[in-house]
Order: sequence, then structure tokens, then C-alpha cells
Amino acid sequence: MSSSIDKQVILITGATAGIGFDTAVYLAADSAKNHVIMGARSAAKGEAKVKDVQAKSPKGTVSFVIVDQNDDESISAAVKQIEQEFGRLDVLVNNAGVAPEPTGKVWTTRKHLRTIFETNVFGPTILTEAALPLLKHSKNAMVINVTSGLGSIAGLDTNLDSNSPLLPFQGVLGPGYRMSKAALNTLTAYQHLHLHKDGVKTWAYCPGYVVTDLTADRDSRMAEPWCESSETSAQGILDIVHGERDAEVGKFVTKRGGAYPW
Repeated sequence: MSSSIDKQVILITGATAGIGFDTAVYLAADSAKNHVIMGARSAAKGEAKVKDVQAKSPKGTVSFVIVDQNDDESISAAVKQIEQEFGRLDVLVNNAGVAPEPTGKVWTTRKHLRTIFETNVFGPTILTEAALPLLKHSKNAMVINVTSGLGSIAGLDTNLDSNSPLLPFQGVLGPGYRMSKAALNTLTAYQHLHLHKDGVKTWAYCPGYVVTDLTADRDSRMAEPWCESSETSAQGILDIVHGERDAEVGKFVTKRGGAYPW
């Protein structure tokens, strides 16, 4: 793309549905200077979703890259493609995630744990490491790790204050998912410690309780009055990209301001 030198290059993983897709729509619509790369696991789906975003007549531009967070070769190929086409990466949104644990189960299986950690922890760790040289070429590099309030260890304290925003999360089942998001939070803190000196800003971002296809309870979520649209999560990511959350770099932030305890 010949004009990419003037663009803010943004990669969003898991961009073909839910929070990832809405984030692609919001960032592409936000500015003519934004170029959004939608991470997809298949060319057919990537092409279709790019057309869906373009149909909304965004100010910015959009493309896709095939990237499977469970496949190191796919990650390497995606980063190489971005390097060849753009020469740098300004914003990495590690959004792709899974929650395959059986609904209502207190514990899970080794198979489920491996599946969860491959996508939710190993994937963003390896992708960020692979993309780091491109991020270092940016004048304003950002890494946004999409986590969950369920990853707060403090939120599991049985002595939580009754006014704590984490109290509603306390009884939610799914230990594998919760552990994976706690691990992603640890990654964020580690990245902040070691990458801020290179000008790379990092956040652990909780998108809130929203309607997505991540779990098998979409219909029941839609019926809950406190469950919001995933567009609200996209707006929170847009705020970070705008620089409105720079005072909270390196923290576990919520979508409407403030932070959760680790």
C-alpha cells in the first residue's frame, strides 16, 4: 500500500466476529489515517469481513491477514506480510480468545485447558514477540491485550467489599478461562516492565460483560439487562488508541475508565 507511510497501522486478532469485528469497524471509521488489518484464520472469512467493514464507508482503509494464534508458522507469515506491506506496526490488539469449558462445570479437562491456553496465552505472547521489531519502528506503539475481569486474582477474595466492581465475577465458573486471563494480565505487566523503555505502551483491557459468540450462552446473555453490546467494548479500545488512557499505561483497565486490581 503506497500511502501506508502516512497511516496508523493497526492489527486486530480475532477480528471477524464480536469485539474484534466491532473494533475493526470503529477504528476504520475513526480516521482516514487508520489502516486496520483484520486478523482471520481463513482467506474466505477475511475477505468477507473486509467487505462488511468497507460497506460501512469508513474514513480509513482495511485489509486482512491470515493469522492463527495456535500456529507459529502462521504467526511468522502474518508478521512477514505486514513487514513487507507496511514496514511497521503501530497498534496490536490481541483480541482473539476462546472459552470452550462446558457451561456450568466447576472444573475442566486437560484438553480444555490446553485449548484455552494455546489461544488466550501462548498466542498473544508469541505474536507480540514476533511483531516487536515492527512495533519498535512506530513512533507511538501500543499493545492492547483484551483480558477479562475474571482474570483478577483479587476478585476471588472471599472478603471482597460489597461495593467492589469485581464482586459479580466471584461466583462465575470456568477455572481454565479465568487462569488464562490472569496469565495474560501477567504478560501485560511483564511487557510494560520490559518494553516501555522502547516506547511500546501496553494495557490489559477488560471489555466488560457483552454479547459475543465466545461462549455457548449468547441467547441468555442477550436477555440480561446488564449485558451490553460489544460495540461498547470497541469504543473503549478506540479511547486507548486516541491516547485518552495514557495515564493508565501498564494497568488492568476497564472500558469506561479506572482499573481493576490484579
